[in-house]
Order: sequence, then C-alpha cells, then structure tokens
Amino acid sequence: MAQGQDESEAAAVAASATVVGGQQQQGYAVELYFDPALENQVLKAWNVLARRQISTQLIEMAARPHLTLLSVPSLDPLRLHGALRALAARLDPLPLSLSSVGAFPSSYDGNNSKGGGVLFLAPTPSAALLHLHSQLCEALRKEGVELPEDFRPDSWVPHCSVAQDVPRSRISDAFCILRDLKLPVSGYAMDIGLVEFSPVREIFSFPLGSGSEA
Repeated sequence: MAQGQDESEAAAVAASATVVGGQQQQGYAVELYFDPALENQVLKAWNVLARRQISTQLIEMAARPHLTLLSVPSLDPLRLHGALRALAARLDPLPLSLSSVGAFPSSYDGNNSKGGGVLFLAPTPSAALLHLHSQLCEALRKEGVELPEDFRPDSWVPHCSVAQDVPRSRISDAFCILRDLKLPVSGYAMDIGLVEFSPVREIFSFPLGSGSEA
C-alpha cells in the first residue's frame, strides 16, 4: 500500500466513490488535469487493463485522467466557480511525476465489502502539489464548503486512478501490467475543473496560469 492501513482504507472510500456495490453513485469532484502527453500515458494504462478484462469502469463513465482534489456527494457548483477561477489564475502549470503503483482495499457499501479494489498511479508528493491542495482547501472553506475527512490536507492521498472495482483475484495481474509502464511518467498539471458524476460531466474548468481572475 502507498500509505498506512488506516489512511488507505479511508482513501479507498473516496477513490471508489462512484462505484458502491457495483452501482454508480452521484456526486461532484474537483479534479486536476494533465498535459496531453501525460494524459495519454494514463489512457494507455486504462486501455490495456480494459483489453485484459480487468477494469473498464473509468472508460465507461467517460472519465478523464486526473488527480482528485476533492469529492463530495453534493454541493452548489456556483459557489466554487469564482474560487476555482481565482485559484487557477494564481498558479502556474505544475510539474508532476507519476512514480509508483498502489492499491486501495475493497470499497465498503455500509453492510459488506462487495466492491473490488482501486488501482492507482501515485505522484511524487512534491511541496508544490501539496501546497496547491492546501490552497484549494482554504479557498473552499471560505466558501462554506465542508471538506470530507479524506480530502483534508493532513489526510489526502494524491493518486491517479487507473482501475476501479478490480476483483481481488486480478490485482496481481493488474500490478504486473502497470509495472510495464516503466515508471516514472512525467508531465504537468495544466487545468483544474469541477465535474459531476456518474457518468462524468464537466461543469467548468480553468487553465493554470491564466493570469486573470476576471
């Protein structure tokens, strides 16, 4: 596991929030998007895992490769529009290096552990990435958005999901496939956006370093 047992179990619920007991759930997420080259590297992993019949859910829900900065069951998108636009204007494109493979345990549906595990590529947790997340959390607090425990700065596990609801019997196969990616793969975070799921629908997004809050 990429983090300690307690932290991994908490993050698993957030990472697999769109799939509980095999059913798609509803909610909103603030996501950090990659430059085209890095995005293609992640899509390559999605497609290989789909061809090997390990997981197709991220493709089926029309997701885009990303780091999840926040996920909540409900919110008013209008309350986030100005905050995210202002944050993006203050920031520059952020160097990222997806440097390791990790997994969260099976999701929990309130009664039984029915869903499969979540596989992810973990970025090197640079000071710049952690600072970006901390700035986002502060901006959302000012807008009255209550941050789930899993996404507070002292609990957040940065990760780029590559497979959801993976059966326990296929976890080792998936790890072997992901090791063939020859990590690290590097690039930049270029945009920040808000999506509704599932299926995924982008509500708005802003390029980092736009330089204008107007």
